[in-house]
Amino acid sequence: MSQPPPDETPPRFLPKSGNYRQLLSYRKAEILYDFTFRFCERFLKRGDRTIDQMVQAARSGKQNIAEGSKAAATSTETELKLTNVARASLEELLIDYQDFLRVRDLPAWTKTSKEALYARRLGKRPDESFETYRPFFEDRPAGTLANLAICLIHQANYLLDRQIRRLEQDFVQKGGIRERMTRARLDYRDQRRPRA
Repeated sequence: MSQPPPDETPPRFLPKSGNYRQLLSYRKAEILYDFTFRFCERFLKRGDRTIDQMVQAARSGKQNIAEGSKAAATSTETELKLTNVARASLEELLIDYQDFLRVRDLPAWTKTSKEALYARRLGKRPDESFETYRPFFEDRPAGTLANLAICLIHQANYLLDRQIRRLEQDFVQKGGIRERMTRARLDYRDQRRPRA
């Protein structure tokens, strides 16, 4: 079987897998992990099983976004599944923070409260990182920090919902890896076929 001439390289069918660190959803989830780790360390008693559950839910949100992004090159289905797992993990974390407020009779911020609006403005900063929120850990009470975390989770969930919708649309428009592989193989074979 003859080799193709050097300038006739087969077409690439694997898309570039995304750089998850550039995803806003990942950056927000990373902030939530750092935030939750410190929140649990400061406000929950050592030995409380809720610590492990909250930290693991925050970690799962972050890790599944990264893993899904890297899996994107070979499996749209896996990317979609893992992104949805991340979304579900952050929903679990949201409930934990809401429970924290409720069982302690601490007020939850309304969506339009001045505190929630301020938190949303912080979340829109282009340089947002955990350092944006670190000063709040110096002197804010548990209720304020739990509400702040809830605002962050709502932002991350909004981003993940949009990401999941985009992945669904991409799959419908471009297909999955098997379709791309078949298309690339047929295109390559057609290019190699001698012209009549």
